Amino acid sequence: MTFPRAAIFLLVSFLVSCSNPPSETRPIGEAYVGPATLLLRQELTPKAAVSATVKHGEKLQILEYKRRFVKVRTAQGAEGWTDNRQLLTPEQMAGLRRMAESASQITSQGAASTYEPLNMHTEPNRGSPSFWQIPDTARVDVIGHKLSPRAQAPQATAPVVRQPPKPPRRKSKEKAAQSKFAPPPLPPAPKPPDNWLELSVPREDGSEEIKPAAPKSEQKAAEPVPMDDWNLVRTKDGKVGWVLMRALSMAIPDEVAQYAEGHRITSYFALGHFEGGDSDKNDWLWTTITKGLEPYEFDSFRVFVWSRKHHRYETAYIERKVVGHYPVQVDNSGAVPKFSLILEGDGGQLIRKTYTFEGYRVRMVNKEPYQVSKPAEPPSQTVAVPAQPAPKERSWFARMKDSVRRLFH
Repeated sequence: MTFPRAAIFLLVSFLVSCSNPPSETRPIGEAYVGPATLLLRQELTPKAAVSATVKHGEKLQILEYKRRFVKVRTAQGAEGWTDNRQLLTPEQMAGLRRMAESASQITSQGAASTYEPLNMHTEPNRGSPSFWQIPDTARVDVIGHKLSPRAQAPQATAPVVRQPPKPPRRKSKEKAAQSKFAPPPLPPAPKPPDNWLELSVPREDGSEEIKPAAPKSEQKAAEPVPMDDWNLVRTKDGKVGWVLMRALSMAIPDEVAQYAEGHRITSYFALGHFEGGDSDKNDWLWTTITKGLEPYEFDSFRVFVWSRKHHRYETAYIERKVVGHYPVQVDNSGAVPKFSLILEGDGGQLIRKTYTFEGYRVRMVNKEPYQVSKPAEPPSQTVAVPAQPAPKERSWFARMKDSVRRLFH
């Protein structure tokens, strides 16, 4: 006995549908991992099981968005939930890579060490993702500085995928009917008090004395916004990020650092090299700042030389009460070392001053205006629109037809 064709077709369709696995959820966006390591959880609870562990820079697919949490899928197919603040948009990730590429050419302002493991952030902000941790035994190069307001609470990045807007609620028929009628008239104005004449005290010139209004309570002065000093640092393997300035210590030798007098050393450089007898020392240039939390990098610079007579470092040159900015540049390639600093002159304009260091003598040899070079702007991603052809000239009959149609309409 043979089955009907319809039954055979249904049986084959059922078997094919059972053999195919369920289709995956289509992604609605993409993002990159911000922290060094990130745990993806199966549910939206802090104690939920971990579905996957991803690292900084890994690309994720966005599947679902609930409040500030997103469900993502890894390249291996694992799915899980995480906080949106731990993710970077493609634009942010591209900016972080460009910063690392451009920072590879920036002159180091000196090596620094940390007292304990220190987090590197993508931006000079406590709430920005921390994508790397500097060990307490490692050294980094200081290449930049920025004064940034302290975030009182973690700042969430822009959502990778925004929720669709909710449709407007429809008004009920009763409310719609009420809105068609005009509002009731306003009540009459209140009458003046019966003793309004007694409230006015006549002056000698016959005019009425008006009592001054009570002084308004003085508004409290706005509290100053707390600020933080941040340093842009570069690791030995090329990672670039922001760290708190107070967590770093410049790695200049202690026999020179002892003369800081409580000021913070912001940069240092070796000037030449002295070899003689039992001494094998460098001469040094450093910049310092008195208190910090300023939009500039140093307010004093100083040159130290090694005294063969006293067997200690002594000051060869010093300038105080200046306003200086990064970068400080040193050239030891010639017979006479040179160094240049960017200082603010009268009126706030920037001036680059170049000095030579020969023996125990420091002398300024050049002074010129300095202009801050702006970073190159990325090429605009505009789409070229093809030129539209010129409209064809209409025939005489078509123009006459349009004129007749306008007369009767």
